[in-house]
Amino acid sequence: MAAHETNEVGQGPAERQGGGDSQAARMHLSAAGLRARGWTAGMVRQLLGEPDLLRVNPHVRAAPRIRLYRVERVEAAERSEEFRAVSAAAVRRSAAARVAARRRRREVLARIAAEPIEVPRLAPHQLAALAVEHRDRRDTEQAYERRGPLPDGATLRGGSAGAAAALDRWKVDYLLQRLARYDELLNGLHGGAGRVAAEELLRRRVYAAITEAYPFLAQECERQLSGGNSDAGATSM
Repeated sequence: MAAHETNEVGQGPAERQGGGDSQAARMHLSAAGLRARGWTAGMVRQLLGEPDLLRVNPHVRAAPRIRLYRVERVEAAERSEEFRAVSAAAVRRSAAARVAARRRRREVLARIAAEPIEVPRLAPHQLAALAVEHRDRRDTEQAYERRGPLPDGATLRGGSAGAAAALDRWKVDYLLQRLARYDELLNGLHGGAGRVAAEELLRRRVYAAITEAYPFLAQECERQLSGGNSDAGATSM
């Protein structure tokens, strides 16, 4: 069935005053309304086909037009044997997808828990130099992106607690960047609580591995784990 398209030019007086929109809302269902009744996009395509009415999005006029379906046509489809069969199949697919998602989550969490986290072991002076180099390179890249002045460069200035704390932060950030490859352990998980839990487990395991390799960085690792700022830009940790 071809959809009837309305716009400002073709509307009658009642529609221009809002009455047409109100009447259409009572007589039609949007895609969101269909979803609330248990319809999936595939079911709409299969059982309803083209919409009965297209309306301009009142919030974003450049957005695709809102697809509306007559309530009486929707209700007639819902009374059909085909709808019941298609709806039951959609419920089964949804349940199977949830089971599969839970299985993937368990598998990923087990893989993260079992994976050895290998932290590069460096002499203190070498770690400090590499951390400063990493910070310099990141600052330079960001300056180019902002088209701003180049930084003077991060230098090792001893003698103050602030400088020592900053250097520890750069060291941890450098090590996080070296360990970013472990993000691949999250493959197979998408958004949702499962992904969040897996990311948190991986994050804690990586910081624990850094603390084990470099006990003098334990305080900085704990600070970042507790929500303190990190300058790391190359890792999701």
